[in-house]
Amino acid sequence: MNAILKSAAPEASLLSQVALSYSPVIDRQRSVSATRLTVFPLLPGAPLDAAALLREVGAVWPEGGGQVSLNVLSENLLADLLQAEPSANVMIEVPAFMAADPAHTAAIVALHARGNTLLIKGRPLRELPREVLPCFKHSIIDLADDRRVGETTPAAGVARNIGFIQSGVARLADMEASFGRGAIAVLGWPMDDAIAHAAASGKPSNTKAAAPDLQVMVELIHKVDQAEPIEKLEATLKRDPTLAFKLMRYINSPAFGLSVEISSFRHAIMLLGYTRLKRWLALLLATGSKDVNLKPVMFAAVRRGMLMEELVRHTGDDEMQGELFICGVFSLLDRMFKQPFAELLQTIPVPERVYQALAAGTGPYAPYCRLVQAVEGDALDSIREGCDALLMDPAEINRGLMKALANAATLD
Repeated sequence: MNAILKSAAPEASLLSQVALSYSPVIDRQRSVSATRLTVFPLLPGAPLDAAALLREVGAVWPEGGGQVSLNVLSENLLADLLQAEPSANVMIEVPAFMAADPAHTAAIVALHARGNTLLIKGRPLRELPREVLPCFKHSIIDLADDRRVGETTPAAGVARNIGFIQSGVARLADMEASFGRGAIAVLGWPMDDAIAHAAASGKPSNTKAAAPDLQVMVELIHKVDQAEPIEKLEATLKRDPTLAFKLMRYINSPAFGLSVEISSFRHAIMLLGYTRLKRWLALLLATGSKDVNLKPVMFAAVRRGMLMEELVRHTGDDEMQGELFICGVFSLLDRMFKQPFAELLQTIPVPERVYQALAAGTGPYAPYCRLVQAVEGDALDSIREGCDALLMDPAEINRGLMKALANAATLD
């Protein structure tokens, strides 16, 4: 039986009644300025609790914290959400057909007055109520529906009175083109052509193309894998002091639950041991690039690792948790190093099960890789398939995702 449908009973919790996915909101500086959280109802028309959704969202993005944009794909839930009182850092996406409906005018005006950012999604097919027009800060225009694509001058009849955010962006080239057309941000994962983009720039396709700090991280991982003395690790790290700082910042982060503040690299090794130290080095390797266009890749890598680890935390299998963390964090290194995994993983030591998943798409970790990619997308069917492949219900996946997003936010 389909695990999702089985668990979506009327009395079930909100996290059992929806599927969640996420993507970054990337501004013109190529920084991740917010997270978009998409909420899919598992049973169309089923009643869903807007207050419960805001509680779950608030646990990850508390008032005064980072920004989150809610893309709710249930008309009833969204209508209730418009009547609620989300914190000011919660942005709400309103489809154009709902914005044009006078039944929602009062709620939209009230939310705007409270200071919430409202985004209109899609092109209105009829005129919006006059009171609603000033309530939307930006419009969201999907790349597939953008009539300006391919135009060197603005097309007739598509003048835009407010800034627009481009959704459906999956390639660096599309991101650059969207910004060229005046987008204030893009939604999606512009990384599908990262390797091709690097090849076009003339960089050689090998690990030597990586920035110096990435080379240091690869060397450190080798030394940790070989259990070399602390003195040799320190000597390598001293070649790039900024990485030493990053390592200390990550280890001291609340996400890792250490009760003792770590004041030196030697102290860190003593407390963590080589196995956990390798985990932190893997995290740094996946976030060490200076290429601003790779910020979405680094954003995804950290969250993939943390989600894959969370999905098996209940098993108590520390080895599996550690390997899945490495698998997720390393799952986008081919983009960062501009090199296929089969070649790349000859230079970076990883467990056999991690190698199988990344280089060949096989082995016991491959379904976890497919699931974390599904929750980065906008297709409910892919999330369903990912749940079924792992025999997990949506509540488990959603709890793991929200925990991973919360932990990753402490590192940003």
